[in-house]
Amino acid sequence: MHHLSIILPAKNEAEGLQRTLPGLRSAYPLAQIIVVDDGSTDATAQIAHDHGAMVISNPYSMGNGAAIKRGARAASGQILVFMDADGQHHAAHIQALLDKLDQGYDMVVGARDASGQANFHRGLANAFYNRLASHMTGHRIDDLTSGFRAVRAERFREFLHLLPNGFSYPTTSTMAFFRSAYPVAYVPIPVAKRVGNGSHIRPLKDGLRFLLIIFKIATLYAPMKLFAPVAALFFLTGLGYYGYTFATMHRLTNMSTLLFSAAVIIFLIGLISEQITNLTYRRDE
Repeated sequence: MHHLSIILPAKNEAEGLQRTLPGLRSAYPLAQIIVVDDGSTDATAQIAHDHGAMVISNPYSMGNGAAIKRGARAASGQILVFMDADGQHHAAHIQALLDKLDQGYDMVVGARDASGQANFHRGLANAFYNRLASHMTGHRIDDLTSGFRAVRAERFREFLHLLPNGFSYPTTSTMAFFRSAYPVAYVPIPVAKRVGNGSHIRPLKDGLRFLLIIFKIATLYAPMKLFAPVAALFFLTGLGYYGYTFATMHRLTNMSTLLFSAAVIIFLIGLISEQITNLTYRRDE
């Protein structure tokens, strides 16, 4: 069995692979290198073959998360390293992740600095997600969305059924590890400028997706931390409005009743979500 498996999801990343794979093979000649070709229309699969990588080809594009899942299932290593195929991540930085993993962690994430963000707005959004996730978990999270990470294979496979097929697999896996009390660490790494066909992430199209990540963070980890404050806000608003209408009109209005009802419904939804979350992460020993 290979001790280390390096997994690269790739969609039309022929140019990036030409730069990334030789360095990986040189630095880790005994590692299993897996390139998951996610429905590419260029020479991605051929270049991966030429550099001795194991190639898993999707007949059509299934998404970044789906490629990660297929690669994780096929990997034989005890340690899995996930990295981008576009040249942003360098083989030389893998050792820093592995060294940290040896200190007793189950997942180590390569945290990007400000220069590693795609643009100012993306950096601002990621900073917000990091702060929110840190608040939810009670642990400092330096980079919630980084795709460069090393994990223990048996731990990661526990959560394959939770991972989405799209781009938010790093968010989901990180929160799942925290929720299950598997130690997570961050190692600062520089990120090179990507090569190839440009980012697959489109700001306008993915704006709603990033907004949904915020709710995913909450519902993956501790739903009541989201639902309870919202329920309290509705209740206090209803109470305040009732005080106003009672003082001015001496009656309870439909709006106050609606706000009180909404507060109860939101609280109950949060309670149900909390139970579902507990069942999701329950492990039968």
